[in-house]
Amino acid sequence: MREPYGVRLAALVEERGPLCVGVDPHPGVLRAWGLDADVAGLERCARGMVEALGGTVAVLKPQSAFFEAYGSAGVAVLERTLADIAHAGALSLLDVKRGDIGSTMDAYAAAYLTDGSPLAADAVTLSPYLGFGSLDGAIGVARAHGRGVYVLALTSNPEGPQVQHAVAADGRTVGQVVVDEAARRNAGAVPGDVGVVVGATIGRTGTRFDALNGSILAPGLGAQGGTAAGLAEIFGAALPLVLPTTSREVMGAGPDPERLRSAAAGVVASVREVLRPV
Repeated sequence: MREPYGVRLAALVEERGPLCVGVDPHPGVLRAWGLDADVAGLERCARGMVEALGGTVAVLKPQSAFFEAYGSAGVAVLERTLADIAHAGALSLLDVKRGDIGSTMDAYAAAYLTDGSPLAADAVTLSPYLGFGSLDGAIGVARAHGRGVYVLALTSNPEGPQVQHAVAADGRTVGQVVVDEAARRNAGAVPGDVGVVVGATIGRTGTRFDALNGSILAPGLGAQGGTAAGLAEIFGAALPLVLPTTSREVMGAGPDPERLRSAAAGVVASVREVLRPV
């Protein structure tokens, strides 16, 4: 039986460093790489990223939308990309941000979190805004298959605070409620398989992560303005839980494989410097 996601993630981060690289082959990236914005260009870019980084980076995060935009042929490329990631020994985190109820959520879980599905990833992103409990079925499926989930908590887009910083009846922000609900599902597991998504550019919010016992995916490092030093300000004592994420900072170095690896290694080095014990 596959080891739990949290255990596998911790081991690979220890080996390769704390970094998740987004595989976001949007048309601008394809053009910068000298590729056409078609299925062939999509495949060369996405699978080229995995070929260059799959053996050195802990986690690769394909953004499903950039593949879905090409229809069934694009989804087929996504399937091959996920297979490449598994073959290379990295963990795959499929960025789909799904969230629904009942049989619909069960279908999403079957598609992305069950063994044998061509779209199965080691972890996926989920949205809790139909109520955190609506995700429990998917969380259960993920655990049964040694996979994980990352639940949106505090995102860095400017519209996020309208919902995520709103205050619930008990005085907690919605973002804090999401973190606390994730922590509840991680109780007794070391480390847990339910992570949260917290933007690397949000600054101090007063959110507490001390009980989370799970991974914190922090997108926005690099070109979006997030810095390794800024992670310490946002997460404080929870910094060891953080999995920093960057896309443009690394993909902008492509398509040359050595430049891609060098860019990723530079980000890992900067994060490790922040994480280094005093």
